[in-house]
Amino acid sequence: MRVRGRRECKECGTRWSYYETGSIHCPSCGSIRSVGVDEERRLHTDGPAALDLTPVRERFDRDPIGAVTDDAKECCREYVRRRGFVRGGELLDLDDGYLAAAELLHVADVVGRSFDPDDREELYLLELLRGADAGERPDPGDVPDSMRAARGLAYANAVRDYRRELREWLEDRDEDDRARQVPAVRETLGQLDDHAKRIRALEGDVDPQTVERLVLATRDLAEALRDGDEDALATARDRLARIDGA
Repeated sequence: MRVRGRRECKECGTRWSYYETGSIHCPSCGSIRSVGVDEERRLHTDGPAALDLTPVRERFDRDPIGAVTDDAKECCREYVRRRGFVRGGELLDLDDGYLAAAELLHVADVVGRSFDPDDREELYLLELLRGADAGERPDPGDVPDSMRAARGLAYANAVRDYRRELREWLEDRDEDDRARQVPAVRETLGQLDDHAKRIRALEGDVDPQTVERLVLATRDLAEALRDGDEDALATARDRLARIDGA
């Protein structure tokens, strides 16, 4: 949605940034009587969200694995639900923290539904629990075979959602900016969508290097569009071509 970023409380006069709080409630007095004071409305899809897995990590060694995975899923689901990729008109990155939370959501589901998860699966779950809220995610080579589909599906869904908001961000820019979007950009956006759809059709069960290339290509394309970087666009197209040739 397009919103005015700065708001002013009608009761006490406090001003704050809606882009930071995501709320029309005054942070000083709690009143909901506020107005936007910026002249321009900007596209805004990102909400205030913090992922804290400390309580889940503390339960890992003492509680049944099913209870741990249920809590992990709840934390990650809420975090992913609140996150977006445009803040006050600025296109954000498809960041590692979002990807790690999305993957943990799927991995916790796999482990939680397993009658007898093996040691490597539990260790992988623990690795995600230890790093996701710090924006850390395991390397593609560290993904167990039994978790390939969880990572693949999580990343493919993330790319799909990011691409959707990237398109919305492009449409929100002025006519001159849109006129400068060359056919190569439209083609690359289409390729991103095609690859994400294919991976989702395979229920995520692809080589982790494949989805890593898709993520990196998405980031390159975002950099190209934000900064007008033709080299970044070329890199994105090259990464996607390598997926085609894999």
